[in-house]
Amino acid sequence: MSGPVRPDGAGKAQSRNPVVDVDEKSDTPVVSKKLPNNGKPAEVVEKRGVAKGNVTQIPARRTQSRESASMSLDDIRQVARGDKRARFTSLMHRLTVQSLYESFYALNRKAATGIDEVTWTTYEHGLCTRLPQLHEEIHTGRYRAMASRRVYIPKADGKLRPLGIAALEDRLVQHAVSQILSAVYEQDFQGFSYGFRQGKGQHDALDALAVGIQRRRVRWVLDADIHAFFDTIDHAWMMQFLEHRIADRRLLRLVRKWLVAGVTEDGRRIASERGCPQGAVISPVLANIYLHYVYDLWVRQWRKRYAKGDVIVVRYADDSVMGFEHEYEARRFMNALEQRLGQFGLAVNPTKTRLIRFGSYAVRDCKRQGEGKPQTFDFLGFTHFCGTSKNGLFEVKRVTVKKRMRTTLQAIGQLLLRRRHEPIPVIGRWLGQVMRGYFAYFNVPGNEKRLEQFHREVRRYWMHALRRRSQRHRMTWERLNPITRHYLPYPRQVPKHPFPVARFGVMT
Repeated sequence: MSGPVRPDGAGKAQSRNPVVDVDEKSDTPVVSKKLPNNGKPAEVVEKRGVAKGNVTQIPARRTQSRESASMSLDDIRQVARGDKRARFTSLMHRLTVQSLYESFYALNRKAATGIDEVTWTTYEHGLCTRLPQLHEEIHTGRYRAMASRRVYIPKADGKLRPLGIAALEDRLVQHAVSQILSAVYEQDFQGFSYGFRQGKGQHDALDALAVGIQRRRVRWVLDADIHAFFDTIDHAWMMQFLEHRIADRRLLRLVRKWLVAGVTEDGRRIASERGCPQGAVISPVLANIYLHYVYDLWVRQWRKRYAKGDVIVVRYADDSVMGFEHEYEARRFMNALEQRLGQFGLAVNPTKTRLIRFGSYAVRDCKRQGEGKPQTFDFLGFTHFCGTSKNGLFEVKRVTVKKRMRTTLQAIGQLLLRRRHEPIPVIGRWLGQVMRGYFAYFNVPGNEKRLEQFHREVRRYWMHALRRRSQRHRMTWERLNPITRHYLPYPRQVPKHPFPVARFGVMT
């Protein structure tokens, strides 16, 4: 779709621009044909009425502002929502200097640096000259994407997760482009897709899953995971999926530059033939677009064609959980899913993909089959298991995953040992902030005991660090208790998330 048309004469001299005025007698807007010359008109200025239907229209702004930039994205959303087959032929003009300004201040100011070693604070100096220059490089084709710096972070299972840290200018441009892509594709994404979307978060996915299992006839749960999804994205398929909605060749070339930029590890550059660096600003949007065509649309079609019983779907990034009423349909879906993913260069992770009995009938079915208690599954940091409410009704219970909590505690303990010689107030304020953030996510109904255990372990790690300050320490629990009460919040002091049924009912 083409961009907004400028008003007539927007770039001409001021003396030839029309002027909007108001008639003093009738309060009716009128338009003058021309302005007086040098303030001394040679003749009376002729006036005419405004064309019918144009009185209430807002003229287009001549300079980009925060409001006008948001309005341009709203225009894209409206067109994409109105016509599901529309292809946008002109989107690069939406990438303005003002949008780069907004994207720069939306970045994480304390994020790690890429191979350029430029921090957010350093780049801010001289921003008024750098962003116009960057804008010119993008629109003239002289912009070059830099390789991402490869780092590894530990996972809860002890393995290492590879991340790609892009250069600051790459992150800046990626953020601006991701806003444009989100405006286009957000209208197409399915309702059961919750990962990295505007107005949706992890707790929305958790609530939808719990309510779906409790209110539908779900007796089997399929916990599916795609093996190394971000590392195995096929570039050819990715570009083909983008072309379904985008016909702007310049924007497509810009996205391809980031896909093939590669990574640097141990001082050498590794070319990228597949995958998208996990950790890049543009990666979540591209991942959602890829899975929208590979997984979401196909799941919706499969459910309509083949499912006879109830089927629920919740997907967050590359992790998805499905609930089935019948076992044969669940196993049929598993076989079809492996074939579907294989067509696009993806594969199911066999170690993390499981089909288990779960739901309101799971306890009875397990007893009948002699299988003991129903199994559990992990999703978005919570272990889900079958339980009952105070009224004796079936309820999906959720507690923090033990491995994830243990990994977090070990990381806090190591940081406390490194910072043990800092003043206690400094450590206390930092530790309190960390715990409030942890409780803000995991403080859900039924998880109180696990959070209290987390609080006790943090206190124990802090005691250990304080006693390591000297061989003749004086720190005792009697001295530490008032300090922890002052700085460390208890789980009950942090607002608790509502029950899934209450929040999900409001959201939907």
